Formats: sequence, C-alpha cells, structure tokens
Amino acid sequence: MNQAVTLTIAALLTVAHGAFATELPFETATVELDTAPRERILDGTVEAVNQATMSAQTAGRIAEVFFDVDDYVEPGQLVVRFTDVEQQSALRQARAALNEARAQANQADEQFRRVSDLVDKGSVSKREYDQALAARDAANARVESAQSSVQAAEQQLEYTLVRAPYAGIVTERHVEVGEAVGVGEPLMSGLSLEALRVVVDLPQQVTASVREHRKAFVLTDEGRVEVAEVTIFPFAHEASNTFRVRLVLPEGQFALYPGMFVKVAFVVGEARRLLVPTSALLRRSEVTGVYVVDEQEEVRMRQVRVGGTFDSRTEVLAGLRAGERVAADPVKAGLYLKTRTVTKDE
Repeated sequence: MNQAVTLTIAALLTVAHGAFATELPFETATVELDTAPRERILDGTVEAVNQATMSAQTAGRIAEVFFDVDDYVEPGQLVVRFTDVEQQSALRQARAALNEARAQANQADEQFRRVSDLVDKGSVSKREYDQALAARDAANARVESAQSSVQAAEQQLEYTLVRAPYAGIVTERHVEVGEAVGVGEPLMSGLSLEALRVVVDLPQQVTASVREHRKAFVLTDEGRVEVAEVTIFPFAHEASNTFRVRLVLPEGQFALYPGMFVKVAFVVGEARRLLVPTSALLRRSEVTGVYVVDEQEEVRMRQVRVGGTFDSRTEVLAGLRAGERVAADPVKAGLYLKTRTVTKDE
C-alpha cells in the first residue's frame, strides 16, 4: 500500500513539473560582462562639405534670377542670366575674323603650292619660295589665333548663364534683376545637404588616443551614426590649445543640418561593461526595463539604468547581474506575462 501511494505521488510531481516547465514563447539572452569601447563625449557642429558663393565671371546686367533663398536647385540648373548683347557682338566679330583668317590661309596655301611647282621647274628663286612658305605659316598662325578668340568669346557668352555646380539649397541671394555687376562680384550662395561633416575642437589630452583609434560616432535622435572618415589637423589652436577634427559622415541625411550642435563619441580605449541586447530593452516614458527570466522560468519585469549603446548591445549600469537571462523580445514577453496573469485570475 505504501509503495502504491509513493508511485502515485511521484507521478503527480512529474506531471506538475511538466506543467511548470512549459517552453517559453520567446527567446532569451544572457547578460554578459564583455569588452566595449571607452568613449569621450564632445560637442561638435555640423557643416556642409560643399558650400560656395557663385560669382560673376563676366561683366553685364542681371536679366533674370530664377531662384531665391531656401529654394532647392538641381545640378546644372540655370540660376542667374545676364544680358548678353556685348558678348554676342564679340562672338560675331571673332567668328568674322576667323573666316577672314581662313580665307587668307587658303590663299597663302594656294600661292605656296604654285611657287613649289615653279621651284621644281627652276622658274623661281629660293628666296621667293621662302617668302611663300613664311606667308603660308603666318596665315595658319592667324587662323589658330582667330580660333582661340572665338573660343574665348563663346566662353564669355556662356558666362552670362550661371548654372548650379551641384544640387543644394540657396542660402543667400546677392543680386536683383537690373543690377549691373562686374567680374568677381557675388551672385548667390548655397550649400549641399548630400555631403555633411562635423567639426569638433579636441582637447589635447585625448588627441593621442583619438589618433590611435580614429573611430567616432555622431549621436543623433535616430541613433548612433558611425563616422566615415576622421581627419585631425596637425597643429593646435594657439588660444584654446585644441586640435580641430573633421568627421565626414556617410551618405544619408540622419536629420542633421548645417549649423546644428551634436554630440560626438570618440573611441579612446576599451573597458569591461555589462551588456544586454538593445532589442531586449523596454522603454515606457522615462522608465527603462527588461523582462528577467529566473531559473524556474518565471518572468518578471525589472527596471534598469542604462548607459551607452555599442553596435547592437547596450550597457547596463544598474539593475542586472552577469549571467542573468532576459527576454530578447520584450513585446512577446509582456504578452506572455499578461496571459499568465489572466489565467491565474480565472
């Protein structure tokens, strides 16, 4: 009788253990103590790589201005047009001079051929031959000079049409329709948002570490953006004793605009940190937490204090210990916990 009772109790315990050992409907991740970059956070300013002021390359009067401040301009689009009466006149004169030079060159060439034939027959002297040859060469030289004048006149005419060198935004307009401008006077300023960089003044005490690692991240509202290129100026500013650093950003906008202040994280070494997958964090307003899974497969939410993010993992400053398990998907863990609570209430 005692043996039968013992077997029955053992069977009930086995069934109960099986009920509590149900596989969780989400994956878990182990909190790890691992090596991560040590960083120095500094302030930087965003600026455009391509920013310029277009100036007049010929003198004239402004006939049309096609864009204004804050307008977007495609590369090669016409921005400003000059009146071109003088340039058109100069081009016609240059082309006429070229036609005249070509006619004279043809005549000189024909004369040289006739003299050459007579030289072979012994009818003209060597002096007359040399004169014909010199006249032909001089005529050809005048043709080349006239062709250069035509090219220069065509270029001056092209200068009356000012085109955008690259796609960008107009930031300042310096002229109005009807104004007379000379060579070198500013017409319009603009910048491109396609290529951005961040400028930072680096304290000299961390310059050596930054030179060694040459890795940095720009901290934006959309996350961390790894810098594509780090350029450190080879001299320090005399007044501040800081080194200017230019950080070229990868292609993309990242909600950054020229003139904005941003935080930049420079890698200056390594440190041991307690890390969890960033996807395991649950953020509700100002509270950050994780779903912890204990040895009995019980799930509980726990508030944590976090630090920086490194690739796909985030540092935990307080609230967890190395070796603990957390739910990799907090949404699924939350639904599972809610389902368990409803089941218990029923």
